[in-house]
This record gives sequence, structure tokens and C-alpha cells, in this order.
Amino acid sequence: MSSPNAEHPLKVMIVDDHPPMRMGLIALINSHPRMSVIAEAADGEEAFEVYEDVLPDIVLMDLRMPGMGGAEATLAIRKRYPDAKIVVISTYDWDEDIHRALQSGAASYILKDMPIEDIAETVEAVYKGEATLPTTVAKRLAERERREPITDREREVLEALVKGRSNKEIARDLSISDETVKSHFKTLFAKLQVRDRTEAAISAIRHGIIHIDE
Repeated sequence: MSSPNAEHPLKVMIVDDHPPMRMGLIALINSHPRMSVIAEAADGEEAFEVYEDVLPDIVLMDLRMPGMGGAEATLAIRKRYPDAKIVVISTYDWDEDIHRALQSGAASYILKDMPIEDIAETVEAVYKGEATLPTTVAKRLAERERREPITDREREVLEALVKGRSNKEIARDLSISDETVKSHFKTLFAKLQVRDRTEAAISAIRHGIIHIDE
């Protein structure tokens, strides 16, 4: 595999649902001599269709988009094209988001405010088939790996907590007893290493376990 250069830059596809951000990313990538944006998409469904049309070297995929999100789009593209090289590019370094992106088949995870040379270094490494994560992202992922996994039911309890539900309301909404809700919170406090409901809600948002705009 030849290395990208000014005469033969990497063909990059940008996927982001916010037009100003997408335009900014396009300008940023095009400012680098070894990368060139050849296509763009505004959501996961469009990303799948455009990918089939242009077959880029690398996809820079936003994670959180309406409709089909970045993780789902990554799964869909790699199911059809197993060799597709997709790098998630996000505003957030939440460890749960990083884990979800990599589990979906993304080759790496970078942040939108990283210097262009750092972005290029990661993109080129992925193109060459090298497994790489920026240091800051790797540290956040390591935090997640040290934490005991949150179950689907515990996630539902946390979602209700972040929405301001009381124990009785959570029990009613999930069709479980008050004692079961208390038991879930006891387990969650231990997993998140917090002391109360407020700290649990803050921790769930900070780690990306729950997104407050969902």
C-alpha cells in the first residue's frame, strides 16, 4: 500500500449532521496536503448510500446524529464492506461513546478540536491498517474498561434518574417494585463509585452513559 502524498491524497468522506461543522471539517481536511474530501453526508442513512457511490479510503463519521447514528451507520457500512476504514470524529471524549464507536467497527476515535496533524496521523495509520488511538482517547477508554459494565436495566434506571424521576415513578414506569429500584441504585452507586442519586446522574452524563439530549 503506497503512502498518501500531495499527488495521491487520501480520499476522505465526511459525515456530520451539522452543516457548519461539516463545512469546517471539510475545510480542515482539505487544508492538509495528504488528504482530500471527495464526499459528504448529513446522516447515517445518507452515509451508507454515498459510501457505495464513491468508496472512499477513509470515512470520518460523527457519532451522534438523528435517525441512523454513527455507530449504526458504521455497522451497516462494514457489514456490506468489511474492509471499510471508518474513524469516528466527535466533540465528546466520553468513554462510553468511545467504547460504543469501537464496538461498532470503527478503527479509531478522534476529537474535532485536535490539531490537523494529529488527525492526519491517526487517519493515515488507520489507512495503513494500524490500530491506533490518540493518547487522551485511550486514557478515557481505559477508565471505561476499569468500570464494571452497566446493564440495560440499570441504564433505564439512570435514564429515568437523569429525567428527574422519583423512585416511585421509576418503579411505575419500569413495572418493578420500589425495593428493586433501590437495589439497582445500590448497585449503580458501587459501579459508578458515587454516594447518592445526584452524583450518579452527574457521573452517567460525564461518562456518556446517558445523553441529556435524548
